[in-house]
Order: sequence, then structure tokens, then C-alpha cells
Amino acid sequence: MSYADEVYRQNCHAILSRGVWDTDQAVRPRWDDGAPAHTVKLFGVVNRYDLSREFPIMTLRRTAFRSCIDELLWIWQKKSNRIADLGSHVWDAWAGGDGTIGKAYGYQLGIKHQYPEGLFDQVDRVLYDLRNHPASRRILTNLYNFADLHAMNLYPCAYSMTFNVSGDTLNAILNQRSQDMLTANNWNVVQYAVLVHMLAQVSGLRAGELVHVIADCHIYDRHVPMVERLLENAAYDAPTFRMDEAIENFYDFTVDSFSLADYRFSPFDQKIPVAV
Repeated sequence: MSYADEVYRQNCHAILSRGVWDTDQAVRPRWDDGAPAHTVKLFGVVNRYDLSREFPIMTLRRTAFRSCIDELLWIWQKKSNRIADLGSHVWDAWAGGDGTIGKAYGYQLGIKHQYPEGLFDQVDRVLYDLRNHPASRRILTNLYNFADLHAMNLYPCAYSMTFNVSGDTLNAILNQRSQDMLTANNWNVVQYAVLVHMLAQVSGLRAGELVHVIADCHIYDRHVPMVERLLENAAYDAPTFRMDEAIENFYDFTVDSFSLADYRFSPFDQKIPVAV
């Protein structure tokens, strides 16, 4: 069993056994038929993944590795909010008439800010500090821009990354206000594990810990039977993560720069409804 499977099982069992339901409250998300999408949740879940030991992809079911990375690059490299720039259709439900998701995610990372050293966007500032000020305790990104929330088609769920260098090792904290455990949990973990590996390599560092902090960790009502069946699936050892070690520029990575060797997973063919 991969460590990611172990963490996922622990989180889901905890939510299902002692989580709090919001069925007595009015909720924003809706199912396709208009019914309110209620959840059972835990508050303040913290998971730690040592990227030097194992790549944190689950095997209880397949996580779409290439699609995860495609979305990561869309946000962090292209700094785009246009769904036409994305290879998958994961954002189609939140696209407006202009073909964008509003001033969200990649749009925020691409805004330039003035610093004493010059003009940087958030990604380039992280890259600059990792190379020039690795002892800094100010290396972070934040997508939760209150001035632009009104112009975002979805408020950012994974909204902040804090980077910390210890010796020659890059560690990071991913802060997430909301986590849909069935559709998005391991997707996000995989994405930000890859990001830590990318930033470490181009900064002359080693990838260390990814700490995932989730404020509202939940399972939707219509997902509960699916999660229960998923937890009964067989689990396998984690695959081996590989990255093109010749790349020195963050913007030279592509989806093809990454691969998994010996990725085995259990079948899970159910169509998962998404609440919007």
C-alpha cells in the first residue's frame, strides 16, 4: 500500500465515522438536478508527505497523473485563466462567456508586484528568493486576493503555498480552505508534490516534505457510497516518480518531463458527479 493510500483511508474513515453533517444548513453547491449538495466534514486535517521517500499518488484508484500536471502548468507556468489553454475539461463548469474562470488561480499568480529588487509576479518571486534568499521565511504565494474575489468564478480552494529551505532541502505547506475528498484530494496532493520537485530541482535543492493543511475536509452526500466502495479496493506500492533532470529553467518543464514507473491501481469505473 502506498503511503498516500494509507493517509486517504485514514482521512475518509475519520470523516465517515465522526464527521459533522451540514444537512441542517443552507449550502451553496448544487447537483445537476438542482438539489443542494450537502457534505459530511472534519475541520483542520493536516497530512504530511515525505517526498524524499515516496511519491504520494494513491493506488486505490487511478489518479490522472498527466492531467494533474497539465492543470498545474496551466496555473503556475502559463498563469492562465483561459480554459482553452488547458488540456482537460476540469474547469468547463466554471467558465464564463469570455472563456475564462475570471480573475482566479493563474491570473493571480501572473500579477506583477513591485519589490526593492524589481518587478516580479508571484512565481518569479519564489524562484528568485529560492536562489538568492533561501534562508528567507517570506517565500510564499497567495491566490486569495480579496479585492478580486467578486471577479472569480470560483474562490480558490488551494489558495496558498509557503516554501521553506532547511539546509539543501525544500519543504512546503499547501493551505486549502476546502477539499472534496473523492474528486480532488489526491489530485491536489500529486500536483503540489510535483511542484515541490520542480522548484527544488531548478533551485539546486532536494525535495523534502509537503504538508497539506485542509480547513474543511469533506465528502459529499452522493459520494458517500462511492467512497465506501473505494476504501474496499486493493492497494499497491507507490510507483517511482521520474523527472527530466536536465531541466534547469522552471518554464522549460512540460507534461512530458514527468513519468511514473510501475504505477499499479485498482479499477474504479463509476462516474463521479461534481457539485457546482
